[in-house]
Amino acid sequence: MDQEYRKYRFLEVFGVVVIVLALVKCVAPGIATHLVSDEATDSLRVDSTQISQTPSESDVSSETLEVNRPVSTRYLADGERPHRIKSVPSYQKAFPDSNSVQLTAANRWGVKPVKNRQDAEARKDELVYIGCSPYYIIDPLHSSIPYLVPRAAILLQDIGQAFFDSLQVKGVPMHRFIVTSVLRTQEDVAKLRRHNGNATENSCHLYGTTIDICYNRYQTVEDPDGPHRREVRNDSLKFILSEVLNDMRQQKRCYIKYEVKQGCFHMTVR
Repeated sequence: MDQEYRKYRFLEVFGVVVIVLALVKCVAPGIATHLVSDEATDSLRVDSTQISQTPSESDVSSETLEVNRPVSTRYLADGERPHRIKSVPSYQKAFPDSNSVQLTAANRWGVKPVKNRQDAEARKDELVYIGCSPYYIIDPLHSSIPYLVPRAAILLQDIGQAFFDSLQVKGVPMHRFIVTSVLRTQEDVAKLRRHNGNATENSCHLYGTTIDICYNRYQTVEDPDGPHRREVRNDSLKFILSEVLNDMRQQKRCYIKYEVKQGCFHMTVR
């Protein structure tokens, strides 16, 4: 009997509540609308907050580059952020100096063309051996020898040091660029012209003033007994190297030609 009474009591209370709500809706429908509106507004406010916290496509790309970029804080001061990698707007426009322009500088600052390797060995008072450096490496040379006039050797050393400095402030692991061609003897040029129709007889390389730096290969600087250093994309290193070379050219230290087929920056000291 008690359970039956509770059942009817519950139904009675429930019915009263339904009737009251129905009367409220009929008498003041704006209250229900306001409540719904507030709920929708709160929902939109949450969605808007979520949207504002979601980075745009360009922000995602920028942050992804920063996260995936191999950053080393070893050479950065506490709290210092790595500098941006900018490169140059156009390699052809930044480095347009033709062979004729460079040849004028080579004749001014260079030695008389060297006949052969024996002649080069006998002219060490005019030429500097550049076979080893902490800043760059020399590729195995088949058509040139590692000699430059002092003025060009200093330029190469300065480029190497500036490249290292730039890598450090940008938080990029250390790499050395690769020199692919330096002084060519007349004998070297004659042999080169036999199988390379584009090789010029009066090459700037004859005067010890001209350097070719490869832009698509680099050597990682790492402890041979330590862990393998994280790889850096050649494009990133090319961007940094182009910044350094552009600065040198703007300082009127050299003329530079961007060589597409040879894959190098062809430069002559000035």
